Amino acid sequence: MKQFFGMSQRGDLREAVRGLSRPQLIMLMSNSQQFESHVKELEELYPGVPSIGCIGMCYDTRIVEKGVGVIAFSNGVRAVANVLEEVSVMPVKYIDRLEQDVKHVSGSQNDTICIDFCSENDACVLTTIYTVLKHRKISLVGGTGDGGKVSANGKVYEHAVAYALVKNETGRVKAYKENIYHQLENHRFIASRTNKSQYIIGALNGRPAKQVYQDILHVTEQEITTQTFKNPFGKLNGDDICIISIKEVSGDALACFRQVNDSDVLVLLELGDYKELVKDTIRTIHQDFPKISAVFSVNCLFRYLLFNQNHYMEEYLAEMGTLGSHAGLVGYGEHYNNRFVNQSMTCVVFE
Repeated sequence: MKQFFGMSQRGDLREAVRGLSRPQLIMLMSNSQQFESHVKELEELYPGVPSIGCIGMCYDTRIVEKGVGVIAFSNGVRAVANVLEEVSVMPVKYIDRLEQDVKHVSGSQNDTICIDFCSENDACVLTTIYTVLKHRKISLVGGTGDGGKVSANGKVYEHAVAYALVKNETGRVKAYKENIYHQLENHRFIASRTNKSQYIIGALNGRPAKQVYQDILHVTEQEITTQTFKNPFGKLNGDDICIISIKEVSGDALACFRQVNDSDVLVLLELGDYKELVKDTIRTIHQDFPKISAVFSVNCLFRYLLFNQNHYMEEYLAEMGTLGSHAGLVGYGEHYNNRFVNQSMTCVVFE
């Protein structure tokens, strides 16, 4: 299979798709002003080709912040794109679509991936989708777009998740998740006074969450929202840790980008040697895949901001480019199988 990446910093879709012929799946990443017109134009240019799209930045060895980017697969993939609607209230209502699509591509663990772009309610969406994927052990990689909108097959949707099932007919596929954080000392908390709908942590070990965070890290209230780049929370999930970013201060509480429930066990994390951890991920992928056709990744917006602050973003994209054809999305949350995480990178590698 082959992966195509095209872009236009000025938002010219025809410029972005120049050289793209006979695609079997197209992924569109556009800006908020042009998203709907780009979705319509893309369908006119490639009628009937399965496609999904969202609002967000994208990249290969360069970053596209405000224009438009297109990633497409061809030459040996079988793909189908679709959407689950009403994700804020009842995504399971449309689960039959996914069940039929999995059958259509004859997907299996070793050769198929589900890629999704979500507008909201990610944790519930992933739980719903995974009820279908787990039976065939199909992995999922995806992320949250901006603006509350996604697209599928030339149509824009709100309150929805767009997904593509991609079967590699020429080799294997495998999903990966990269975490550049580790636990800070022995700080461990039981969350309480949480608000599920607003993603709020009211208290940690019975004390106001804001005060606990400030006391440990010696930061002012104004510094909390940037300190989370270095010190997010982590939720224990078996042997894994799901990263939870802080969005803002809410009185004595902390509002996050991911839901926390009463009695959840949380730890405080700190940034590791991210340059070396990226190299470790690349080494692992090379060991697993001596021959790579394509890599599609989703990087968190906070990772992008952190890497930019440390003048590492260009170097990072160059490092990932050593894998071969690498392109992806800057998301507002990352998806890995049935997990919704923050400040992470998830990717799928095609043999």
